[in-house]
Amino acid sequence: MSDKEFVLRMEGISKAFPGVQALDRVDFEAAAGEVVALLGENGAGKSTLMKILCGAYRKDSGHIFLQGKAVEIENPHHAQQLGIAIIYQEFNLTPNQSAAANIFISREPRVKGLGRFLNIVDRQRMEREAQVYLDRVGARVPSTALIRDLSVAQQQMVEVAKALAVDARIIIMDEPTSALGEDEVETLFQIIATLKEQGIAVIFITHRLEEVFRIADRVVVLRDGRRVGSMSIGEATPDRIISLMVGRELRDMFHKEQAEIGDTLMEVRGLTRRGVVENVSFTLRRGEILGMAGLVGAGRTETARLIFGVDRMDAGEIWLDGRRVYISSPVDAVKAGIGFVPEDRGTQGLVLKLPVQENIVLPTLDQHANSGWVNKRKIQSTAREYVNKLNIRTPHLQQKAMFLSGGNQQKIVVAKWLASRPKVLIMDEPTRGIDVGAKAEVHALMSQLAKEGMGIIMISSELPEILGMSDRILVMAEGRVAAILDRAEATQEKIMGYASGEIINSVAGGAIA
Repeated sequence: MSDKEFVLRMEGISKAFPGVQALDRVDFEAAAGEVVALLGENGAGKSTLMKILCGAYRKDSGHIFLQGKAVEIENPHHAQQLGIAIIYQEFNLTPNQSAAANIFISREPRVKGLGRFLNIVDRQRMEREAQVYLDRVGARVPSTALIRDLSVAQQQMVEVAKALAVDARIIIMDEPTSALGEDEVETLFQIIATLKEQGIAVIFITHRLEEVFRIADRVVVLRDGRRVGSMSIGEATPDRIISLMVGRELRDMFHKEQAEIGDTLMEVRGLTRRGVVENVSFTLRRGEILGMAGLVGAGRTETARLIFGVDRMDAGEIWLDGRRVYISSPVDAVKAGIGFVPEDRGTQGLVLKLPVQENIVLPTLDQHANSGWVNKRKIQSTAREYVNKLNIRTPHLQQKAMFLSGGNQQKIVVAKWLASRPKVLIMDEPTRGIDVGAKAEVHALMSQLAKEGMGIIMISSELPEILGMSDRILVMAEGRVAAILDRAEATQEKIMGYASGEIINSVAGGAIA
């Protein structure tokens, strides 16, 4: 492809932060009507490169060309004027305003004549023009609808429509499928196909390789702030991409080692929260990884929150080591020997502004104090132990968690619960949003913990992960247990059949072992 065909070329882009060379002479390009998958481990430099393109960061050196013309992108507004738009994983929408107001935010058309001088918004024109952009992406959403009333997929369509409304020729999508169900992902892929037909370049950032092979035309891989590979999708293979991303081969993505399955460690009987989950019963054995599968809204996370005492149950019993335990708060759960790695590590699992060492000892702070005084040496000793054990990459123990990669943040959340020495560890989407190298490390850690006799409940929306890591699989549908499958009998088709209600299990909802 000749230089003239590229709508975007970034040459020799470098960017340094205090103590870190985030980008080192990186080249990147995208053609009109092309989907380029930008891949790399957390901390590889993907977000930094895109923030430079969007004007959020200023590059230290290098050149940017749009349609063959050199540009200096001053700020996000300037990037937008140049036809560059980004759709972040967390949408940038105002929930109490309409889709139309969000699409034209800060650019609302004004009533002509005297109304223009009085700064009166022409709402009819705004809603009419917004509808054109919504229709263009195939969104069945009225422009007058409030954002808060829309589904996640519909909100994402509004984001795409907003990008088109500023005449974007380059659209960056950062982990756009992380919060979507399978049907919603298919809708997004249809939108991307439409954007391609309209000659728009799409830069697609994801950790899910199966998505890359579904929609990308070309793959660019970053590692440690450098570009280490670029290839057409026809030249790419999962093994080749992974090898470039992590700098080594990962022969086994799931690292599931055989652990000796012991006797019953925990039993859940008739767990109920009205309108959320109903009569959920199952057992967890020592050394077992119990996978929990289901569609969005099936009640998996809600079940975990009830077990851990975040939410109050209306009925049900929890037994540990043959004794009934009464859990009305997370404090009770921790005392009983249960740990919980939540789905959203940023808001629920970590205090991002606190250092690594303080995050690790948060649940066990009372054990690191003498007569009410915090023992800093003991805190450092515990933190150092788990930083080494889990291979947490941090320049020092005082580094704030917010400055670490997603994979390292996830390992800190796991570390803080391991420091409490739980018997049962609940892990909700343990590898969401982390790179393949960090995933392999988390999977290997789970196997090791199971071998040591811990019982693990793993909630995951990724069926390959469920099938690869679980000894048994509990499938939920509409707040109930639809089935519990042994590893040997489980398939993606069977799991989805139970999760969608196409297969009905006569024992679902009862006391299942």
